[in-house]
Amino acid sequence: MTPVWRADLGDGTYRNPVLNADWSDPDVVAVGEDFYLTASSFGRAPGLPLLHSRDLVNWSLVGHALDRLAPAADFAAPRHDRGVWAPSLRHADGRFWIFWGDPDHGVYQINAEDVRGPWSEPHLLKSGKGLIDPCPLWDDETGEAYLVHAWAKSRSGVKNRLTGHRMSRDGRTLLDDGKIVVDADRIPGWFTLEGPKLYRHDGWFWILAPAGSVETGWQGAFRARDFFGPYEERVVLAQGRTEVNGPHQGGWVRTAAGEDWFLHFQARGPYGRVVHLQPMAWGADGWPVMGDAGEPVLRHRKPAAPPQPVEAPATDDAFPGGRFGRQWSWTANPRAGWTVEHAGDGLRMACVRTGDAHDLRLLPHVLTQRLPAETFTAEVVLDLAGSEPGARAGLAVLGDAYAWLGLERGADGTVRVAHRFAEHVTEGERDAAHPGPAVPEGGSVRLRVEVSAGARCRFSYDTGDGWRPSGQVFAATPWRWVGALLGLFAAAPEGPGTAGTVTFTDFRITP
Repeated sequence: MTPVWRADLGDGTYRNPVLNADWSDPDVVAVGEDFYLTASSFGRAPGLPLLHSRDLVNWSLVGHALDRLAPAADFAAPRHDRGVWAPSLRHADGRFWIFWGDPDHGVYQINAEDVRGPWSEPHLLKSGKGLIDPCPLWDDETGEAYLVHAWAKSRSGVKNRLTGHRMSRDGRTLLDDGKIVVDADRIPGWFTLEGPKLYRHDGWFWILAPAGSVETGWQGAFRARDFFGPYEERVVLAQGRTEVNGPHQGGWVRTAAGEDWFLHFQARGPYGRVVHLQPMAWGADGWPVMGDAGEPVLRHRKPAAPPQPVEAPATDDAFPGGRFGRQWSWTANPRAGWTVEHAGDGLRMACVRTGDAHDLRLLPHVLTQRLPAETFTAEVVLDLAGSEPGARAGLAVLGDAYAWLGLERGADGTVRVAHRFAEHVTEGERDAAHPGPAVPEGGSVRLRVEVSAGARCRFSYDTGDGWRPSGQVFAATPWRWVGALLGLFAAAPEGPGTAGTVTFTDFRITP
């Protein structure tokens, strides 16, 4: 597979973003010569994606650490602004650890001996509302362990401060009531301090944390001789004269060759939060210097590492044996019966009966993946065997507003091409185009969406006689905190019995 976005330029340099998709709130850890990255997954399942690289430029998706979100009842329906916020990934005491904040429940922790699992069940380390962005530290100098986290004002009424705790080394117990270690209300000009990452370097405790909000802020660094402070601060990465707004939270990593690098995200509207890689060094005064004298780079030499093949997280899927690849997630915790495994290729989805079939934003059984680049074309073949009038299935671009193109069975039993959309301020959908041609029983349609700059989406279909455009251009929109998603779905109106199935085959994305 040739990636639709190639960060590795093949001449010893790379371009940003190195991950040109919504890998929100990234954190990274080095283990030997391998690098691992995780990111926010909010209410989607499986959650906590796990990416691997040997050079910080070429990445592959190797799995997920969280099969289902807890409490299960809270994530039976889509919760795009809840769930897994801003995880931290660490390796200590021979284990991988992931801590994350659920703004409605508290700080969770899971761990595993191998990054590919099995991972432990989620452990609620600190319960409470508005506890977000936790990061642990195992201090090898003293043998102590610590935790720092931020606050979400929407849940707690508090923001712009960081709270620290001493923690047991097994990550299961906090050893004190906590103390505010940084109160950014006391720092002139600083607001919305969040996303802390905690480190030990050169005799100092370091907290790397962004402030100033996702779209317009900067990356800060804080240091203190004692974990509980007092901390002094400095801005170490800001947009400056570049086009990289933010630049927002991320993580520092040191390579086996002794080089320092910083991965962070940039908020790009419907494309979500894409990931940039910045060179990093420690200045003569002991403070980190990121990018080009504190401004993001768009192109730079690659980290010193053995040559690696050009790689990006997978997008295409032949659905072998009816199974879908790691790049897909449901919009809520999955239930049995949404898909049917079989011997051949192709994803067989049940036309799930639901009273919410009129609004894809409410459906938990939409299978989604991230927009993989600024411009690309996605195609899939669909066969609708659903027997119930109103049974429908299709290819969607999903956000606060959405559009889909697919097949629908009418009241007379005829299957026709259908194209629908919903504005973000409305409940339910409208026709985006007049009903398309009928498809013979057992026939199929190839669906296409061409995404151009600004996430403007042009839909078209082919029933066997060539491509036909459908409807007006649709401008994709993000969810709250989440970029727009590509989705596959099947649904039917409420009623007794089963409503049949659909089959998707040959999903592929091209530049």
